[in-house]
Amino acid sequence: MTIWQSDHNNVPTSLRFLASKEEKKKKMLQSKDSSEANFKIPNIKFTKLFINGEFVDSVSGNTFETIDPRNEEVIARIAEGNKYDVDLAVKAAREAFDNGPWPRLPPKERRRIMLKFAHLVLEHVEEIAALDAMDAGKLFSDVKTSEVPNVAEVLCYYAGAADKIHGTTLKMSSEIQGYTLLEPIGVVGHIIPWNFPSQVFAYKVAPALAAGCTMVVKPAEQTPLSALYYAYLAKQAGIPDGVINVVTGFGHTAGAALSSHMDVDKISFTGSTEVGRLIMQAAATSNLKPVSLELGGKSPFIVFDDVDVDQVAPLAFAGAIYNKGEVCVAGSRLFIQEGIYDKFVKKLEEIAKTWVVGDPFDPNTRHGPQVDKKQFARVLSYIEHGKREGATLLTGGNALDRKGYFIEPTIFINVTDDMKIAKEEIFGPVLSVMKFKTVEEVIKRANCTKYGLAAGVMTNNLNIANTVSRSIRAGVIWINCYFGLDPDCPFGGYKSSGFERDLGMEGLHKYLQVKSIATPIYNSPWL
Repeated sequence: MTIWQSDHNNVPTSLRFLASKEEKKKKMLQSKDSSEANFKIPNIKFTKLFINGEFVDSVSGNTFETIDPRNEEVIARIAEGNKYDVDLAVKAAREAFDNGPWPRLPPKERRRIMLKFAHLVLEHVEEIAALDAMDAGKLFSDVKTSEVPNVAEVLCYYAGAADKIHGTTLKMSSEIQGYTLLEPIGVVGHIIPWNFPSQVFAYKVAPALAAGCTMVVKPAEQTPLSALYYAYLAKQAGIPDGVINVVTGFGHTAGAALSSHMDVDKISFTGSTEVGRLIMQAAATSNLKPVSLELGGKSPFIVFDDVDVDQVAPLAFAGAIYNKGEVCVAGSRLFIQEGIYDKFVKKLEEIAKTWVVGDPFDPNTRHGPQVDKKQFARVLSYIEHGKREGATLLTGGNALDRKGYFIEPTIFINVTDDMKIAKEEIFGPVLSVMKFKTVEEVIKRANCTKYGLAAGVMTNNLNIANTVSRSIRAGVIWINCYFGLDPDCPFGGYKSSGFERDLGMEGLHKYLQVKSIATPIYNSPWL
């Protein structure tokens, strides 16, 4: 029984996004008037902290450089916030929550303003995309056509939820009437990663806005530009001063101050497992604020031998190499059943040879540079570990001989489960390929990790798909597709990949708290 669903071209629906993307790229390359080819990189408009509706210098006056990973040149100098700036931002958010209009607005008004915010994001899509392409080395075409529009989509999704927040009526066992209220949790600290600075901004800010919270956003020091731009657009949309504040700076100063601040009611963090532990400690030793964490991953991508190799191999390759491997759910542990192993590996090698690494503003490019020098060196060190541990380097493994932080897509075969490249999150364009025989074996090996964020299962057998997806301990399982994210689909991990969820209604409820109210029924003995 097949669970591929094919269109008239006999292409599985789960792979259509790849075909669609390739077709768009071909058309773009054929056009001499390609928008990417002719796009002029914008000037940087916002480099200061955004506190209480205004762009301001840091208290210290210090700044730091944000570096273009394409050429290692300085893009701009950004205000460096620290504890004192976090204090000011939290004070503004606290005042906006305790006494300001946002939590008290009729929900339909919050909805209207959030929809206007989404509209403004779409009006400025190219400029925002350019900021992320420069700051993070992301493909301009991807950010423009997918990631920034997704910001608007997530804002619209939660705008639609803003006027649908309600509690429940309780059937009490005694003569008491009871009901619950859902109330905004208060001032939220959002700490944003550098690999998807726009999307994760939306994943955290949009539901918190819908809930009626106020917030302080700390973007990654590598990628501060788009968060500042979104703050500007939020004010233009009518979001009151103090509701969204952005403090740029470093994790060990600004991030630590936000996590331990006594007037912050909740922290939402996406990033590494190691930093997640530090944030939990800071929250626990301050006001015991709740924390939601979306952390690292080492996701298994499992391919059974009943699939079409030519269709699935491009998806497996993209599952690991997309966004130069800087993806928390990257399917970097590729398990291939022995019946198709050799053919599949050959196909992966063919794909790698056609993969263009280069300037993210060039429409020919398939992946750009690693985000910064530190990450560049980290990925190369893991590649050397793989060689020393005895894995076979099938393709890639080198930095490009040019300025910038470019690394070839790298595939290792003959990888064993105990190797460092198979156990640790590399966050770079490195794929570890392993062979398996049986369903029982691959389930055990897939679960043999401290992480549990996502997994991919490729098979035409419905029983295998159900068995494996229910057996793998991970928060998201994709069957015959990968990166199947949607605003309505909760996203988060098991084990060391964190807890609580972004997206979906679960992503809204984590910014709400439950208040129970009970009153005696008239003439009851409780009066």
